[in-house]
Amino acid sequence: MVQFPNAPLLVALAASLAGRVLHGGSHDAARVVSYAGLAAWAGLELTQGVNAVRRLAGAGVLAYVAVRLVQAA
Repeated sequence: MVQFPNAPLLVALAASLAGRVLHGGSHDAARVVSYAGLAAWAGLELTQGVNAVRRLAGAGVLAYVAVRLVQAA
């Protein structure tokens, strides 16, 4: 079964796509929005996921976002 993405994931995907075509400060802003949306989605999955697989996916994506932010700093 496939579930339609929720709002934070849609924001993350849209910002990620925008970041691929934007340059300079707009690109950086799109990346920030993308990571924020992805972190929000992952946090929701981690805390409110309907099963262990969804909660594990949330934890994994939160870890990914944390690593990417550390690399960017």
